[in-house]
This record gives sequence, C-alpha cells and structure tokens, in this order.
Amino acid sequence: MQVFTQTLVGGLSLGAIYALVAMGFSLVYRTMGLVNFAHADVAMIGAYAASTFYVTANLPFAVALAVSIAVTGAIGLVIERVLRPLENRDFDLMLIGTIGFGIVLQAVSILIWGTTGRAVPSPVRAAPLEAWGVRIRVYDLLVMGVTVVAVLLLAWFLQRTKRGVAMQAAAMDHEAATAVGVNVGRSNALAFSIGAGLAALAGGLVGPMLYVDSSLGGALGIKGFAAAMLGGFGSIHGAVVGGLAIGVLDSYAAGHFQGYSVLVTFLVFTVVIMIRPTGLFGERTVSRA
Repeated sequence: MQVFTQTLVGGLSLGAIYALVAMGFSLVYRTMGLVNFAHADVAMIGAYAASTFYVTANLPFAVALAVSIAVTGAIGLVIERVLRPLENRDFDLMLIGTIGFGIVLQAVSILIWGTTGRAVPSPVRAAPLEAWGVRIRVYDLLVMGVTVVAVLLLAWFLQRTKRGVAMQAAAMDHEAATAVGVNVGRSNALAFSIGAGLAALAGGLVGPMLYVDSSLGGALGIKGFAAAMLGGFGSIHGAVVGGLAIGVLDSYAAGHFQGYSVLVTFLVFTVVIMIRPTGLFGERTVSRA
C-alpha cells in the first residue's frame, strides 16, 4: 500500500506538468481549431529560461517562473502574428508553420544554451513529509498546488471575463463573432500567448524534476499531446484529467515494466482512443480548414 501511494503521488506531480502542457494545446485548438506543434519547444524554451533566471541570475524561483512566462508569452504572440495572414486561407500551411517555428526554437536554444543540459536544484529545501510510512516531497505538493491555481485562473478567465468569453465566441463561430464586434485576431493572439505561458510554467516547474536540455520539449510535448487527446482536444478540464491520467499511468508503468514503461503507457492510451476517438471529454470544435 505504501508503494502504491508513493507511486501515485509521484505520478500526480508529473501528471500536473503534462496537464499544463495539454491545457496549452487545447486552448489554442479550442480557439483556432489549430494544433500548435511548436508548443512543446516553447515549453523547452520556458524550462531553459526559468533555469537561467533562477540558477544563473539568482532570482527567486517564483520570479524566474514569471519572467519565463512573459518571455514565452511574447514568443506565442510572434508565432500567431506570423501565421495570421494564413488563417482561413491555408490551414495546412499553418500547421507546417508551427512545425517550422518548433525547429527554429530548437536551433535558438542550442545557440543560446548549447547542447549541454543542466540540472536545476529544487527551490524547496524542506525535508520530505512522512505520513503512514509514505514519504512525499514538498516540491511535488508545490507543483500540484501551482497547477490547481493555474487551472482555476484559466477557468475563471474563460468564463468570467469579456476577453475569455470573446475567445470562446470566436471558437464557436468566428464569422458571427466578427459580426458582433469581436476582434478574432486579438483573441487568437491571446490564446497563443496564454498557451505559451502555460507551456513555460510546465517547463519551469519540471526543471527541478527532470534534466533540462534540448530534448525536454519532445518528452513533455508527446505526453502533453497524448493527455490532450485522451481528455478530448479542446476540453480544458479534459486536458487536466488526461494529464493526470498519463502521469499516473506512466509512473506505475515505470515501476512495473521499467524499460518498457513508455510502450505500456501508449498501448493503454491507444486502446482508450480506439474505444473513444474523441477522448474522455471530447467537444465539438470549429474546423477552420
């Protein structure tokens, strides 16, 4: 029972990271009907930026996270602005454009930080908590707490603010939204920026848990993309459930199947998607193609 609980906590902390990445994927898809394939590399840039401001510039961890979110948010705005002329004209070229941006971000990361990765020390120096023989790292609780706050803030923004409501209106019918005065381009830019910020938050938080290098984006992106699909692309709460499910499944698979853990995780994921192709909470979204 102790091993079960220990593995569950570890899986939930990693699952919270995957949920943040999946939320970024789903937010852009929900707003534009577009899968942003540069999203994983934005998370990698966020991890590098947060580690640089925290380790090299000696900023407090929370400040380093905030600065990295601002940096990647600006990157998201740039990506959307470059792709904007293609919206509603060449959807396939937009997809290719996001892949191209991902390649550019990988090259930029190598130019700035090189090919050697870095280990990020945990910002929490407290000893692990012990309860009923289970040792829980305080940093794992911090990651889960930050993710809960991010989910609540995003839900509040989408449901309670004019900008958030405008984004959802543009997602449902961009022509009708434009007719009633919604600036669709601004809504799309905001979606890209918030999505990039969520990616940076995930990358910054995962730094003390994993090794930060240029391949980190691929690892986070694959699991985050799978989480978004499992929860249902376009569903924010689905992205959260999918991320936690992938994290827990990955954690238990690593404990029981060692080197085959990734294979087992994606076999289970494939079976679920075959049974329910739209994901657990799949929503009908607008296709801009």
